[in-house]
Amino acid sequence: MDIIHANLPYLLAGISVGGQYALIAIGYTMVYGILRLINFAHGDIFMIAGFMMVYLTATMPIYFSIPLVIIITVFLGFAVERVAYKPLRSAPRMSIMISAIGVSYLFQNCAWYITSGLAKQYPKIPWISDSVVVGTATTKMVTIVTPILTIVLVVALVLIIKHTKIGMAMRAVSRDFETSQLMGIKINAVISTTFIIGSLLAAIGSLLYFSNYTTVTPTSGSMPGLKAFVAAVFGGIGSIPGAVVGAFIIGICENIIKGAGLTTFSDAFTFALLIIILVAKPTGLFGEKFTDKV
Repeated sequence: MDIIHANLPYLLAGISVGGQYALIAIGYTMVYGILRLINFAHGDIFMIAGFMMVYLTATMPIYFSIPLVIIITVFLGFAVERVAYKPLRSAPRMSIMISAIGVSYLFQNCAWYITSGLAKQYPKIPWISDSVVVGTATTKMVTIVTPILTIVLVVALVLIIKHTKIGMAMRAVSRDFETSQLMGIKINAVISTTFIIGSLLAAIGSLLYFSNYTTVTPTSGSMPGLKAFVAAVFGGIGSIPGAVVGAFIIGICENIIKGAGLTTFSDAFTFALLIIILVAKPTGLFGEKFTDKV
């Protein structure tokens, strides 16, 4: 019991940050499931959502800023797909990956230019930024809200994918892209919807993440984005439940390592885990093994 009490703040922080990684990881895993593409710009969309919140709350009430940030982030994700990925749909996969890396650096450099590289203080969101006592730990309300909201959003997403027409189309496209086109499925609409959902979750994830870590910089999306990608690979890229489980495991382990006084190694643990999972089980915990027919 003493061990639990001593590590409770780190455990709570791990569950919270795990939920935030999960919301980003779902974007990676959904895009990969349909396009077989790692959207390297996804972490930077998350970062831009953070900056937009900073600038919009400086000019308008926070209750208008929050929905506006979500809408703009969704539009940004949609625009990235249409401008950077759609023209390369029939190009070699390497070309699309290079385009994704280019978009990532474009967003980062635009953020450097606009902000002069200065860290910006994220606005305090009423209620979720308030302090709360859980057992022996004092934390923010966002720590409690994040895992609950993450689970609600994931359940809603799974229901959409399992029980709606667009969800059925997504599952068909993820199974066989070419055959889905021949069957009359509107591929462009399915892919755009995937990017829209991923960007929506990234925007919500940024609200939660930056309420906890209150400084936004042009590189703020890089590390959470990479860790969310590792979570997606760990859980089985293409699997939404796998991405969520992987994100929570990484978030909890990372914070327990910090609690043990090994903060220097917390990031190294995440990437060591990636190497181990790729060697031991390349498909991840819940990934399916696909065989390409020649």
